[in-house]
Amino acid sequence: MRSPRLELLHMVFYAFALSLILPQSGLAQASQKPAQSMSSTPAAKSATKDQSGAAKPSPNGTAPVQSQTRKTTMSEKGRVIGIGGIFFKSPDAKQMKEWYGKNLGLADSGHGVMLPWREADNPDSEQMTVWSVFPDTTKYFEPSQASFMVNYIVDDMDALLERLAKAGVKIAPKRQDESYGRFAWIYDPDGNKIELWQPIK
Repeated sequence: MRSPRLELLHMVFYAFALSLILPQSGLAQASQKPAQSMSSTPAAKSATKDQSGAAKPSPNGTAPVQSQTRKTTMSEKGRVIGIGGIFFKSPDAKQMKEWYGKNLGLADSGHGVMLPWREADNPDSEQMTVWSVFPDTTKYFEPSQASFMVNYIVDDMDALLERLAKAGVKIAPKRQDESYGRFAWIYDPDGNKIELWQPIK
């Protein structure tokens, strides 16, 4: 039987998944408001590139402008395309949520904080990162002893798990298929539990 906290987390993921297939909400439309283009900033205009194409500082010392295109060492299917969630434990989750809400504007009313974003090379597709504080008694991160867990959005769960298995990566046997996506868990060399999520399309 799932804990209320796990059910709540799944509700958040479900709400996000619906935003991918239903007409865009007011929040999604608001996030589409054009931001100032990096290429129009003084730093962008003054930055130059060397023969390799990498940005280098301009003579007046302004910072170089890096390409907004996401760089990856993988081109095949079965890779991370974004961060779906950032979760960490606290002995006083309520106080921690209040602190982040007051000082950093991350207002969590109990459903986690949903942070919308868009990929530079696919701006029509809205993604979401869920930020959430768990009580330190949660078993959701087990068997990892870490106080945090990251959820990564992947493009092809089967392809990724097949490649990771061949590479000898530790993979949890548990799988979870929901109406809003597929979940799997792996472990990095330090034993940190990693959640993988392939949203519905």
